[in-house]
Amino acid sequence: MPFLVFVSALVIAALGAWLALKLGPRLGLMQFPGGRRRHPRPISRLGGIGLFAGFFGVGATLYFSGFLPADTNLHLPLLGVLVGTALAALAGLADDRLDLKPAPQFLAQLALALFALFMDIFIGRVTLPVFGEWEIPLVIAYPLSVFWIMGMLNTVNWLDGLDGLAAGVGAIAALLFALHSLQLGQPEVALYSFALAGACLGFLLFNFHPARVFLGSSGAMALGFALAALSIIAPARVMTALLVMAIPIVDVAFQIVDRWRHGRSPLQGDRGHLHFRLADLGLPQPVIVLGYWLFCLVFAAAALLIESRLVKLATFGVLVAVVVGLLLFLSRWESRGEARREDAKQQNS
Repeated sequence: MPFLVFVSALVIAALGAWLALKLGPRLGLMQFPGGRRRHPRPISRLGGIGLFAGFFGVGATLYFSGFLPADTNLHLPLLGVLVGTALAALAGLADDRLDLKPAPQFLAQLALALFALFMDIFIGRVTLPVFGEWEIPLVIAYPLSVFWIMGMLNTVNWLDGLDGLAAGVGAIAALLFALHSLQLGQPEVALYSFALAGACLGFLLFNFHPARVFLGSSGAMALGFALAALSIIAPARVMTALLVMAIPIVDVAFQIVDRWRHGRSPLQGDRGHLHFRLADLGLPQPVIVLGYWLFCLVFAAAALLIESRLVKLATFGVLVAVVVGLLLFLSRWESRGEARREDAKQQNS
């Protein structure tokens, strides 16, 4: 059953991405060269609809065909994953069409997070090193869940900067959630994560470098919401999700602080993200993307194989330190390069 679900979502997403490739120019939903991206020609940014179709089509079939967990408390959250992903795709499609400012995007993300709470998708308990499992009071659980969902939405959106990067990382994370659910004896829940992984790979057939179609905001929002929601109910546990998504999450946190420190809006995109900095150093896109995938695979394996919660926390801490250190090094390197270029201009003038 997992293989059939995976392949079905892959085929639907691939067909949807191919259709988006054709419809993008006709509907005027094209990503033109310039801005953060440096692609050589206009490319359809409707591809995320294919990813969404693969996940939603298979997920809805599973849900309404009765492939539901024995725990009836999970039925409403799973419906929330499907409906929320559809709402996220629609919100992203509005951004693709209207090119919304940061404020409306932020409000849409907040509305999606609040919808998740309404559908009983929230972080109700965590397992802490040494202290064990802790039932979180709702006064803390609700804000924490909103923060997590909005954070994942922005993480995927900002990760979508190089061909195949967001979809590949999303596929790895979804596979991790699926395998973790199987470990915990929840095969029905795992099927939805297998569907998301298949949809990501089906879209990736048209998105790996050189990309023929982009996720667009519709795909990034849908993928971000699906990952956020499934990481809560899979149950993948937050620390497990943090391990596999550590690099993009730390990168986003660093950029928010760095933009605020330099007097820029934290919501305004730029080329300060780690993958853009590495590309600006001259590294080929496929090398950067495959490197990201490799790290995510390694830490996904660690999340599955390491039983000690304390070791998982220490592993995450080490990874955070490495990523922050690399970003600080690249920031200083770029600052020195700009200073040298400014000095050279002054000497020549």
